[in-house]
Amino acid sequence: MSTSPPKSSALETTLTRNWLRRGPLACALWPVSLLFRALSGLRAALFRAGVLKSSRLPVPVVVVGNIYIGGTGKTPLTIWLVQALQAAGMQPGVISRGHGSDGGNAREVSAASTPAQVGDEPLLIKQRTGCPVMVGRDRAATGRALLAAHPEVNILLTDDGLQHYALQRDVEIILFDGRGAGNGWLLPAGPLREPVSRRRDFTVINTPVLTDELARSVGAA
Repeated sequence: MSTSPPKSSALETTLTRNWLRRGPLACALWPVSLLFRALSGLRAALFRAGVLKSSRLPVPVVVVGNIYIGGTGKTPLTIWLVQALQAAGMQPGVISRGHGSDGGNAREVSAASTPAQVGDEPLLIKQRTGCPVMVGRDRAATGRALLAAHPEVNILLTDDGLQHYALQRDVEIILFDGRGAGNGWLLPAGPLREPVSRRRDFTVINTPVLTDELARSVGAA
């Protein structure tokens, strides 16, 4: 009986390891990453020029996302932001793609929802904050559905969706973790969806070392 890992898992492990340095495999894939960069840059430019249509919602929209493929701690930060807004007297709502959910149309997350129906992260946000949460592939349509169901909501956060330019946003927050920007190259030669130089309003570095140092500095103040 074979105990070797699945080919997809082995490929992912190989790429992840090579994305941290500019080794032979990354260099071989670098020309492809130039094409990826050109296409993604063209797409963003078409949205900015209005050739590709985007929607603005009637309340401020804050995007919490990353340019490093995979998780960097977006959901915990989204939960923290929702709780901070609630403490300030605001009425936030959250929209998400709902990875792993079983439907494409907008679906509200409730206490009775399951991860298979709405995805793990949206369900966690709902459980931790109690705020309205809705998932769907089209984030603009999902945002409109949430506002229609909850007219008291006066600010929307989107968990992920940084590259979902069909939804206009007022604030962009980009997260990095201890891996930084990896080797600094775009997919597939590196781990980035967009260049590090991409504009944003805030950058959050999510690393235990920085968190510990911050706690010590606050304690010493």
